[in-house]
Amino acid sequence: MDRCPPLSPSRKGTAFRPARTACGPLPWLTAVAVVSVAVQLTFVVPGSGLSWDETVYVSQVGGNAPPAFFSAPRARGISYLAAPAAALTTSTTVLRVYLALLSAAGLVAALWIWRKMLPTPVLVCAGALFAGLWPALYYGPAAMPNLWCALGALAATGWAVRVLHGSAGRAEAVGAGAAAALVTLMRPADGFWLALPLALAAVLVPGRRRPALAVALAAGPVAGLAPWTAEAYARHGGLLARLDRAGEIQGGLGWNLAVDDHLRSLAGRTLCRPCDIGWESPGTALWWVALPLLTAGGIRAARRAGRGSAALLATATGASTAVPYLFLVEYAAPRFLLPAYALLAVPVAEHVVHLAARARRARTPVGPVLLTLALAAHLVVQLSVLSHVVRTSRATASEFAAVAGALNRLGIRRPCVVSGDHAVPVAYYAGCASRQTGGHDASITPEALSALARRVPTAVLVAEGEDPPVAGPGTRVVTLPPGRGAGPRRTYLLPGPAALEAATGESS
Repeated sequence: MDRCPPLSPSRKGTAFRPARTACGPLPWLTAVAVVSVAVQLTFVVPGSGLSWDETVYVSQVGGNAPPAFFSAPRARGISYLAAPAAALTTSTTVLRVYLALLSAAGLVAALWIWRKMLPTPVLVCAGALFAGLWPALYYGPAAMPNLWCALGALAATGWAVRVLHGSAGRAEAVGAGAAAALVTLMRPADGFWLALPLALAAVLVPGRRRPALAVALAAGPVAGLAPWTAEAYARHGGLLARLDRAGEIQGGLGWNLAVDDHLRSLAGRTLCRPCDIGWESPGTALWWVALPLLTAGGIRAARRAGRGSAALLATATGASTAVPYLFLVEYAAPRFLLPAYALLAVPVAEHVVHLAARARRARTPVGPVLLTLALAAHLVVQLSVLSHVVRTSRATASEFAAVAGALNRLGIRRPCVVSGDHAVPVAYYAGCASRQTGGHDASITPEALSALARRVPTAVLVAEGEDPPVAGPGTRVVTLPPGRGAGPRRTYLLPGPAALEAATGESS
């Protein structure tokens, strides 16, 4: 006899309630999370370094280097999350393990919220489909906000579904608001696009209007936005000024069809800006092209099982979170769509479970074999792209570390300053502050940088064919270790302690 008998749907009014079973979804969800963490700890974490964006977030709370310039679009949510590990150690491995375990626990918690609305097979399948995507595996141990936006979106929608179905009270509405606050704390715009469809459902769906849920979904993002707003007035000249600057840095928000950019980036481009590359591996995007069909099939299957409204709301909210990145931002990164993937995993899982059940009823091996092969092929593609992305990121981090080591040997040691090409990550690896005289991270004038160089060791990194923004009598030029990609090729040691030490080393 099965210890965990099959789930069967039951109805009470309009709300779906899964039949009780001898065992709940927690062991299965935990198993999915454990496998996901095992893949991350085996393939992603070993030998990894911090990316450009990660050095900005971690430097705000870590002790390896002074805080990097925090530009207008960024929010500090991921810095707060990384703080317990980053404040205690400068080890990237410790930080990665901490975040991998934390994100796995977050995945289980977000899916657990749905347990009263979805049967265990659908929950487990949704978790496995999302956790098996290469962006989810790659960013699980990363100090980046997007995966946490995905988990927060999944949690907020789960709470909202429970409230709208009348199977929950005020605590669940507060939970939806809190999850929306978390998303907004991580990425303010994501919080808005998440809360919008959920709040509209709470006030517009006939027979299911829940004003308390709408209030919570309005209050949550406002609370999550509070630190960003306070910083806007403290450092950016006000909220409107920060919004304008944030839009400018992101290339201007307006109609920008980026669907094809996202298709190309699925081959392993963590950032496609500008996305003027060819479509290198169309096979990596087959699942993405099929996603609308799978979602539609899942909604249909869920409606037959009495769970259609939950699948519809997950789909609508997932589509809402994808809108700005598909149609309003002129570049692409696979991590941007993680909230959409997490939510669309719910209807897709409904479809997969329905297909599995139908294949089982057919009593022929063809259906189960084809479904298994399709899922296995999808997983192989995801792991193949993950392997490529991990190799590329390790090579990039190694180049940052090599340049930083060269600077240290030239006398650029803390307290020190690095400016110029790729200065932000190189400065972090070298233990220096980064100061830019132009661009998105401009925080110092050329004259002030020259004056600073007389007190602390200062280097200006320059790419091939470019001239330094600051140079003068006494400046020393040093060729840097060759790299495989676009990066600094020379460093200018400005007149001061570093240039003097380099000159002394050459004369001796």
